[in-house]
Amino acid sequence: MTDSYVCIDLETTGLNPKTDKIIEIGAVRVAKHVIVEEWDTFVNPGRPLDERIVTLTGIHDEQLAEAPAIEQVLPELLQMTGDQILLGHSVTFDYSFIKRAAVGQKMSFEREGIDTLKIARKYLPDLESRSLGYLCGYYGIQHSAHRALHDARATVALYRKLTESFYDQEEAEGDKSLFRPKRLRHNVKRDTPATKAQKEQLYKLTDRHKLIIEYDIEKQTRSEASRRIDRILAEYGR
Repeated sequence: MTDSYVCIDLETTGLNPKTDKIIEIGAVRVAKHVIVEEWDTFVNPGRPLDERIVTLTGIHDEQLAEAPAIEQVLPELLQMTGDQILLGHSVTFDYSFIKRAAVGQKMSFEREGIDTLKIARKYLPDLESRSLGYLCGYYGIQHSAHRALHDARATVALYRKLTESFYDQEEAEGDKSLFRPKRLRHNVKRDTPATKAQKEQLYKLTDRHKLIIEYDIEKQTRSEASRRIDRILAEYGR
């Protein structure tokens, strides 16, 4: 039985790790079934939050304005997680964002993980939902939804409940057991900074069309700059 791991949870600007950014990270380290460390931080995404994200998380731009960028946060997060197994509710989602950030900083982030969502889908198929919030209500777990550290704590508690209920039954599956860590996979190529030509074109286009932008041109990646240039050209022309 996996009794030592790090449970991670993120809040992000959206669901796509290629285009969206991390805004909050929560992590809970467990050793021999006991929580031994908790860690959380806001992350400045370098862009304003959509109203739907503000409504969902309760996080506001003002809270992120002085927060560190992911480049500053990442080394501390990787140090805490070490080579531990990752636990999460839809753990691949959180892993994909962290791995993309790590690759962007020329860091390695290869891990194994356990997914409480997959376990719940298999053994609780008749429930109305297998969302973390719904499952916490089902098991009577205290939970404040859509804040990273609260979600990580709740996932640890959920994992214990699922283990108590289904571990012995699932172990009959051997290596296919959902309680056994599996290699987490997310293919990503390093996204390099925007080229000098891309930044110059963005400056020219925003100046020419008198655009008020809410992002820092100097901090754009090559793919981000390309998408922004395409959008301006499509809407305003050259």
